[in-house]
This record gives sequence, structure tokens and C-alpha cells, in this order.
Amino acid sequence: MLCLVSRTGRHLQRYDNLGRRQVVGCIPYRYKCSSDGIISHELEVLLISSQKCQKMMFPKGGWELDESREEAALRESIEEAGVIGNVECELGKWYFISKSHGKVYEGHMFPLLVNEELDFWPEQNVRQRIWMNVKEARDVCQHWWMKEALDILVERLSSLQQ
Repeated sequence: MLCLVSRTGRHLQRYDNLGRRQVVGCIPYRYKCSSDGIISHELEVLLISSQKCQKMMFPKGGWELDESREEAALRESIEEAGVIGNVECELGKWYFISKSHGKVYEGHMFPLLVNEELDFWPEQNVRQRIWMNVKEARDVCQHWWMKEALDILVERLSSLQQ
């Protein structure tokens, strides 16, 4: 049973030993399927709009004390993008400055192989979700560190296919 309400507040928020807020995100992905049901090797990734404007990004949010990084990545993908799937091996860790708070954050990104797209999810009224090919996603994603994570994912998946 899924809880279809977003977590709120920061009382369970994790911070590193330098006081940097720790966030976790994922790159939801799938392989394009044709109308006749044949799955291709063409990768598609899911981006979402931010709550405050129409800038695009991958789902991400605070890593909380009562969950693993992988659990946080899955929770964020459900809350913000309405997708469920398999969280795979971490893509990396980045340090970036929050545009809204001007503070350094620690961000972890994971691939999420999507196996279910929900019709209803907690933030569906405040976000858009759009499947794109990798080039389109790289062009519109607003965060440099998420673009780097996407590059790592593409390289990882390419090496697995060879």
C-alpha cells in the first residue's frame, strides 16, 4: 500500500558533519516502446517541473533520518513524479549551491528503472512530468549536477549493452 501524501517539514532532515543538507534524487528511465509493443534500445528519462516555475529537473528531495538513500530516492520519485521502479547503484555524489537558500548541499543521484507510472500521486497538481530522450533532457535540465549524473547513467547503460 502506497502512502499518497508528500512528507513535509525538516525535523527528520539529514545534514553532513559540516552542516550541509543532504538530498537524494533519481533519474527515472525506461526504454522506448513502439506501438506494436517492441522495446527498443532508445533510452527515455522522466523530468518534472519545479513547484515554483516551469524549469525541468529530476525528482529529488531531502534524505531523512528514518530511511536509506535508496528509500529516499524511491519516495521522492513517487511523491514528485508518480513513478515506481527499481532503484539501482548510486551514480555519484555532488556538492552544489542551492539557488533558493544560497547554501551548499550534498546531493546523491540514483538511476530508477521505472516499472509503473501512477495515475495519481501526491504532487500531480503542482508538477508536470515529461518523458524525453537524453539529448532533450540534457538541454532542459536546470541543474549541472543532474546533467553530470545523466551522463554517468548513459555511459553505464551503454557499457552494459556492449
